[in-house]
Amino acid sequence: MSQIADPAYLRGEQYKTADNLNARVALHRRFSTNRQGWLRWAFEQLDLRPGQRVLEVGGGPGWLWRENQERRPAGLTVIVSDFSPGMAQTARAHLPEAGFRCAILDAQALPFPAASFDLVIANHMLYHVPDLPGAARELARVLKPAGRLAAGTNGRAHLRELHELMHAYDPGYVLPADGVAERFALENAPAVLGAAFARVEVRPYEDALWITEARPLVEYILSYTGFQTGLSALTPARAANLEAFVQARLAAQGGLRIGKATGLVLAGQE
Repeated sequence: MSQIADPAYLRGEQYKTADNLNARVALHRRFSTNRQGWLRWAFEQLDLRPGQRVLEVGGGPGWLWRENQERRPAGLTVIVSDFSPGMAQTARAHLPEAGFRCAILDAQALPFPAASFDLVIANHMLYHVPDLPGAARELARVLKPAGRLAAGTNGRAHLRELHELMHAYDPGYVLPADGVAERFALENAPAVLGAAFARVEVRPYEDALWITEARPLVEYILSYTGFQTGLSALTPARAANLEAFVQARLAAQGGLRIGKATGLVLAGQE
């Protein structure tokens, strides 16, 4: 099984705590060209109403709600869940008691009756689910007839220049063909969700990275072994060499532009 959908790897090495995720988010916060930010933009697309019941699967440390606390409608009931106990624990420590519950849940088998929620959020996590069609059916099951699924994901061109940079550093680095698109991406989301939902809409989010420092980019690469497929082991010495390589590119070009392809997929029965 690929690491991207390996539960043992995801729950253990990759997402046991929020540290690896923090390193990746830090890069996007500092160097993204769209200053509104993904979490603020995505929250606007949810069209939340007072009194709604919301479930977030794969909610990590609760960033979506922590970033938008002042925009939360009155009377909203939110369950923020994650497959990783460490992530759920971090979310509980940072979210207010009122209106929030944190839980350890598997999106493939949700412990809720049918038609329980007005909105289900799956932000950049469905490509990790081993049984993706089964998870789509389960998410549809717990939604009310007029409810919606909001699923964030990436497209085939996401971070293409980063992969090319790593290949230039080490020709043994394997350039991904479609990467995450083989499972759940902007391009195939309508087909993946179409079996469980009557209507699927893709809303792109326009953004890119303009990198001006080498170290944060190297920390980003080190935070996820998926970026190191085919790359010779990044020992401390090799990591230092990679940082020097990136720094030389920055000095020669004044900065590195790395394009993003990301967006929100909205699905429902009406």
